[in-house]
Amino acid sequence: MLSHPSPQGVRGILAALSLSMLLSSLGISIANVGLPALAAAFHASFQAVQWVLLCYLLAVTTCIIGIGRLGDSLNRRRLLLAGIALFTAASLACALAPQLWLLLAARMAQGLGGAVMMSIAMALAGEALGTDKIGRAMGLLGTMSAVGTALGPSLGGALIAGFGWRAMFLINLPLGLLALWLAWRYLPDGARPAARQEPFDRAGTLLLGGALLCYSLAMTLGRGNFGALNLALMLGALLAGALFIGVERRAASPLLAPAMFRHPALTAGLAASALVMTVMTATLVVGPFYLSRALGLSAAQVGLVMSAGPAVAILTGIPAGYLVDRFGSQRIGQFGLAAVAAGAALLSLLNRWGVLGYVGPIALLTAGYALFQVANNTMLMKDLFPERRGLVAGMVNLARNLGAITGASALGALFYLASQRVAGAAAAAAYGMQVTYGVAALLALAALLIAFGGRRPRRR
Repeated sequence: MLSHPSPQGVRGILAALSLSMLLSSLGISIANVGLPALAAAFHASFQAVQWVLLCYLLAVTTCIIGIGRLGDSLNRRRLLLAGIALFTAASLACALAPQLWLLLAARMAQGLGGAVMMSIAMALAGEALGTDKIGRAMGLLGTMSAVGTALGPSLGGALIAGFGWRAMFLINLPLGLLALWLAWRYLPDGARPAARQEPFDRAGTLLLGGALLCYSLAMTLGRGNFGALNLALMLGALLAGALFIGVERRAASPLLAPAMFRHPALTAGLAASALVMTVMTATLVVGPFYLSRALGLSAAQVGLVMSAGPAVAILTGIPAGYLVDRFGSQRIGQFGLAAVAAGAALLSLLNRWGVLGYVGPIALLTAGYALFQVANNTMLMKDLFPERRGLVAGMVNLARNLGAITGASALGALFYLASQRVAGAAAAAAYGMQVTYGVAALLALAALLIAFGGRRPRRR
């Protein structure tokens, strides 16, 4: 743990980590709104410019476990500084890119920096306040991540309208430099090299990265049409995953020690996190179609209604941290999962209630998600493998990313297939919403059952 920093030092540490988390989240959300402008600027198709978003996501997903493991072996302060510097420099390269392929390369580098900030910020946050207040730290980081997600579309739209598409990358420069200065100024130099040096598992890192890359591409390419390329990529993911397991069993210092997965709380926490994120992604994929087609809302009205979820997440994050510190992660986490399941079920049942039937359940769903995530992150970062906090943080972020990728593809396809069974755009969107969130409610209930099972003490 960090050596008892002063109250001012704690505030500086949390400011640096919070800004790092905001930037990594903003790097994803701000690019969405800029895709049409990028297509026009580079005279490219939508299929080409969507790689501006995918390159960032793929870099984060494939690298975050290895980065978390490095954080347990190297000085975390220096690694975070390097990550912030890389993210900031890559943002400048994105803004200056004269061709699309150079922009994509810069986005890969930016995603690598974002992966460092996500995993190392979580690992250091638990040390800044100590184990008795780690819930508050997780709540703060969760809030800043939600702020980045909510702020991205509106900020990006305003910057593009006023200054052009390059501005949505240039905005990261002053923020990145501020985060860099805060981290350099307030993070102690001893935060934190590993207690023992171990060789880095390069083979395992490459195989896991390859498996995650193939899976991510299989689930995102084709826009819902699972063709021969998707099947080949899925087979590649399975092959790389099988080779990874074989390498890890023989490695002297494995990237992911098999013994870690024999801990029921870790496996339950990661599985529940992936399932819940699968459910939450449905709001981004299904929500706009339902609101515009079934309820007949304009684009501006859809955006306003869709902002309700991020607003609830922002308001819930920090109080959730206090509740976790007060009542414990197990109770709050299970309560949050129950709220997610109830919100998803209500979205399926109240689709005839108009906007109110959407906003009310979404508020319940999002509040439950915030409670669960803070509680789950606190449990994983506080109680399990304290010497492997960087790796665990990487695993938590990876579980969320895989859940988001799977949810966008699987639940998006489910919504499309269900909608095809009903005639009329409005009725089809309403029925698709009902079916999709009915399945989402079952997934949330499965996460709740997994969480209950994972928290039970094992019999001797």
